[in-house]
Amino acid sequence: MNFGSIFLSEALGTGVLLLLGVGVVANVLLAKSKGQDGGWLLINIGWGFAVLAGVYVAYKTGGHLNPAVTIGILFSGADEYSSGIAISGATTLAYLSGQLAGAFLGATVAYLAYKRHFDEETDEEKKLAVFATGPAIRAFRWNFATEVIGTFTLVLVILAFGHTPSGLGPVAAAFLVVGIGASLGGPTGYAINPARDLGPRIAHALLPVSKAVPAEANRVPVTVGAGASLESPEAGTEPRGKNSDWGYAWVPVLGPLVGGALAGLAAQFLF
Repeated sequence: MNFGSIFLSEALGTGVLLLLGVGVVANVLLAKSKGQDGGWLLINIGWGFAVLAGVYVAYKTGGHLNPAVTIGILFSGADEYSSGIAISGATTLAYLSGQLAGAFLGATVAYLAYKRHFDEETDEEKKLAVFATGPAIRAFRWNFATEVIGTFTLVLVILAFGHTPSGLGPVAAAFLVVGIGASLGGPTGYAINPARDLGPRIAHALLPVSKAVPAEANRVPVTVGAGASLESPEAGTEPRGKNSDWGYAWVPVLGPLVGGALAGLAAQFLF
């Protein structure tokens, strides 16, 4: 396959992954959604089925959908990324760029599907959480370690699938993602995929998800003297705006890449 074919296959597959994955988070978190407060397990299951659908759509390229999987295969010493696709600089770039582009587009379409619910939602943290992961306890080194561990598990088991006769393919990958989310997803929201976090985070930054509140909205009436009213800034308030939390963004990008590379190296000795 040429560069364009690889790019398109991975972009479509990752787009479906993020459309359904971002969609299930929006369904659970956003105001007035019929799935509101559906819970963590619903999110886990939704992401599992999102993986299942995405892998099938990107079947021509093996359905990596995840730079960490691509890097894991690269570090495993394999000769091909998928049947008939030799590992090279060009094919690696096609996979990675297709995944990032697809993640951005999938998140954007999910936003359009839930546009009215984003408009109704007043909690800016929930809006960001629809698009990007964030830690339950903010401790960068431990958050990074969690992403490394989760992604190592994901990629190592995926590489093991290639040596088993079951033929379950995407179904096995879907159950694996559900299992990782249910067991290791609590600390950081289990990005385990750099494209899954970075593409939607860029979408969050660019889309009109949140509207800045003008300074006047944070001013309250204050009585001065004998009933004369003036407006003064409310104590402790600032004009509110959109925050895509770029200070944390390196964790769900670098952590999965390191985890995927380590899994690929381990696979050389284990399988």
